Amino acid sequence: MITPLARAGKAILLEKPIARTGAEAETVVEICETAGVPLGIVFQHRMRAASIKAANLTASGQLGALGLADITVPWWRDQSYYDAPGRGTYARDGGGVLISQAIHTIDLALSLTGPVASVQAMTATTRFHRMEAEDFASAGLRFENGAVGTLTASTASFPGGAETITLHFDKASLHLGEGVLTLTWRDGRVETFGAVAGTGGGADPMAFTHDWHQGILEDFTAALRDRRAPCVTGRQGLDSHRLIDAITLSAHEGRTVTLKDI
Repeated sequence: MITPLARAGKAILLEKPIARTGAEAETVVEICETAGVPLGIVFQHRMRAASIKAANLTASGQLGALGLADITVPWWRDQSYYDAPGRGTYARDGGGVLISQAIHTIDLALSLTGPVASVQAMTATTRFHRMEAEDFASAGLRFENGAVGTLTASTASFPGGAETITLHFDKASLHLGEGVLTLTWRDGRVETFGAVAGTGGGADPMAFTHDWHQGILEDFTAALRDRRAPCVTGRQGLDSHRLIDAITLSAHEGRTVTLKDI
């Protein structure tokens, strides 16, 4: 599907994930780069007002160096969700909670923390679901900048809650949850930005605003007009795929996996 569009010179805005595996995703990106066509990825969590504020703050260096990151996705999906043909399988979806649900939070977190160097992980399918792939994943992370952290993702966490990203820097701790950014400074100040919004973490996967998708569409059209890169390029989207592949490999082989080897 991608190849004829790219050969025809068509700009492509692709829903996540890019593909079922990191290798397939790399091929998609390379096809578009070889053809010279723009490729954007729909990671709409980047378009939240709180996310944009967090990105500006981390990029500015005001918070100091990152020391610790906690990333959580405590979602819930009823068994009926996985009863749909192919859902939660490797052949159709490429996996479970990591690539289907947590990938949004993983992308946003990596855009703020920088790349992960290595992971030590476990994954499982809990008693709450009948499915081929994982509905639970937990990973210890070492980042290239020297920080450490954790990632926990689940669709077995009834009744489901909002995903959170908490980053601890030298000068402040940054917390993103339910569309709100909370900054807790070491000098005692507390600041908040954004507004509470649903994220689809409960039984209804569509319980969220579509404003963020609109933001992605508007950014992509503006990028084409202004001849610049979109908010999330295909090459940037590969970072999430590599981390997911590394977590999956680490869990299956019971060892630490270095991402540069993926």
